[in-house]
Parts: sequence; structure tokens; C-alpha cells
Amino acid sequence: MNSSPVWHFVAIAEGYLFLAFGLGCLALSVVALIKCLPKNAQRFEAAFKRTKGFWMAMTGGAVALSFFGMMGGPFGFLFPVIGACMASVYLADVDPEVSG
Repeated sequence: MNSSPVWHFVAIAEGYLFLAFGLGCLALSVVALIKCLPKNAQRFEAAFKRTKGFWMAMTGGAVALSFFGMMGGPFGFLFPVIGACMASVYLADVDPEVSG
């Protein structure tokens, strides 16, 4: 049974969309990690936002999840979404509070 060339194009387009989504999630996670690195640890505790080590682990984990999700497999879509959520929490809530 021959498949239509349209479905071949759809499968290729889907692969590129997943790749673009994974790269976007990875970029967001890397930005969160880079923004967390130079912050003073005392500012986290002064703003009542856990510790710097906690947020370094959280944003580093977001980078790892986004990277492993880009490799595909059964969690190829779930891991980047989780990583992007973790990074977004830091960028939206914690980073404005601990920035000077």
C-alpha cells in the first residue's frame, strides 16, 4: 500500500515543528539559568524566594529536561513543556524580585 506524498510532507513538517518547539523550550531554559547565575544569594532569602541553590538546581533541571526532550522518545513533548514551565516560574516570579 503506497502512502500519499502529502502524508510524507506532513510527517516531515511535524518533525520540524517538534524540533522548533524543543529548541524554543531549551532557549527559554538556558536564558533562565544564565539570568540566575550572577544573582547574589542573599537577595533570594531577602525576597523570601527560597535559596539560590534551589533555583540553580531548578533552572539547571529545566535545561536538562528540555535537552533530553529534544532527543525524542516517549517523552519528547512532555519534558520540554515541563522544562519551560520550570524556567518560566523563575523568569516571571523570582527574577524580578531578586534583580537590583
